[in-house]
Amino acid sequence: MTPLLSIRNIRKKYGHVLAVEDINLDVTDGEFLTFLGPSGSGKSTLLYMIAGLEDVTSGEVLFRDSSLLAIPPHKRNIGMVFQRYTLIPHMSVEQNIAFPLRVRNWAKDRIAERVAEMLRLVHLEGFGGRKPSQLSGGQQQRVALARALSYDPGILLMDEPLAALDKRLKEEIQDEIKRIHRETGVTILYVTHDQEEALRLSDRVAVFNQGRIEQVGLGHELYERPQSRFVANFVGNSNFVSCKVTGISNGAASVRFPDGTSIDHIDSHGTIPVGCDASILVRPEQLTVTLDQASSAAGGIRGQIEQVTYLGELVEVAVRTSWDDVLTARLPGTGTHHLSPGADCSLSWPSRHGIIFKDEQSFSA
Repeated sequence: MTPLLSIRNIRKKYGHVLAVEDINLDVTDGEFLTFLGPSGSGKSTLLYMIAGLEDVTSGEVLFRDSSLLAIPPHKRNIGMVFQRYTLIPHMSVEQNIAFPLRVRNWAKDRIAERVAEMLRLVHLEGFGGRKPSQLSGGQQQRVALARALSYDPGILLMDEPLAALDKRLKEEIQDEIKRIHRETGVTILYVTHDQEEALRLSDRVAVFNQGRIEQVGLGHELYERPQSRFVANFVGNSNFVSCKVTGISNGAASVRFPDGTSIDHIDSHGTIPVGCDASILVRPEQLTVTLDQASSAAGGIRGQIEQVTYLGELVEVAVRTSWDDVLTARLPGTGTHHLSPGADCSLSWPSRHGIIFKDEQSFSA
């Protein structure tokens, strides 16, 4: 199937600084794809190049197999929603939504019909006569979304649109965006640094780091099968357990921890030579904490509980190993009252859940 949008070898330089480096990406019609990454990773810069708000240093952007680069921004039929709502303050809600339609010389009757349709879409019927200053932040963002969708854009770009909202309102508007995407079928490219937001909204997520895309995939793929330590660390909460690789067989590693404990059958990511220093990724919810000091469970390592934090349905238990790695376990909130700071314990996890990455740090074992 031909992609709706194709990004080919896109680069962006500011002087000697390479902000976006050789990105290739295809977006399918109707997809919700999120650019996720830290500040300065190139995600917004790429979005602005697609919109035509930033020049492309080299590469190509194709929409339905036709280049966008020679087309001025206002003729690309792309909708844009920013963090700042960019509503025109002296215009009413209806006038703000109608503005891009008047610029496109739509007939008055058609504009009125479309504005009413957009107000229904974002659940703001009855608010058409209000000014932006009379609306809450969430309502203003809904108006911005309605305006961006009013002229039926081929693609909708959203740059950190909910960053200024509090958690409760952010989740409410996220649900609205998902509903609107489902009802309209519009293709959305969404930029955020919030991993929870990316996983909650997206069909696929592209993880950015230093101007490159580290991995593109479904949310569960990024979380369960990260292809780099950066992705493993950025998507979800992570523990990295120091170890040394003692053997490789059929894509699985045997490792020894600094206290001498050994385990087998750890999934090795990429080519990892025997004898190298490495780290095992273990998610907090995969860890089990046992106070049995007489024996260590399969895959277990010894440690001491440093902190127990009650979070209602969950309890976070921080455990310091004998070699000073601090690992966090997330356990059910019930049945953990016996865990307390200072207690000796054993940490274990199913070996199939661990992923090993080569590590530059070293230890003596």
